[in-house]
Amino acid sequence: MGVGKTVIGRALARRLKMRFLDSDAAIEEEAGLAIADIFERFGEEDFRGRERRFIDAGHPPSGCVVSCGGGLPIQPGMGELLTRKGIVVCLFAQAETIVKRTVGNPKRPLLNVEDPEARLRELLAQREPVYKTLGIGISTEGRSIAEVLQNLMRTYRREEKAWKPARPADRRSSRHDS
Repeated sequence: MGVGKTVIGRALARRLKMRFLDSDAAIEEEAGLAIADIFERFGEEDFRGRERRFIDAGHPPSGCVVSCGGGLPIQPGMGELLTRKGIVVCLFAQAETIVKRTVGNPKRPLLNVEDPEARLRELLAQREPVYKTLGIGISTEGRSIAEVLQNLMRTYRREEKAWKPARPADRRSSRHDS
């Protein structure tokens, strides 16, 4: 959350001449509701189920960069599913930076609490250990979009050569930007 997944993902997709997909935007479109409204009406568990369905079957099997919501890889079994389907890249930033980028944003239901910085630190404590097991980590801290993109392109090209896709029947996606 707030690390630049959407901006960097769009730029990466343009560079790679692939389609860009954002899991949150796709879920909002399918539901006809904003993420905050889905959380409010149906709860976080319902939203997480929608994320899983998106990863399972909500996009083309290849040729796309997918920006996943920050809580998506934390769900049981989701990390394994993501790494079977494509190259996973996790973007990182310091808590203080993320707070500056996200505070007061109504589209961030998990941070619409009395103390958003404390809540963010809790989320990072829960999520970062999982993120670190998924694949490549790239910091966006103090770096321009161009710098992050250059690092990501170099990393992607290296990983693309080494990545072994799942069997075709198991594979519905080939690229992920988490």
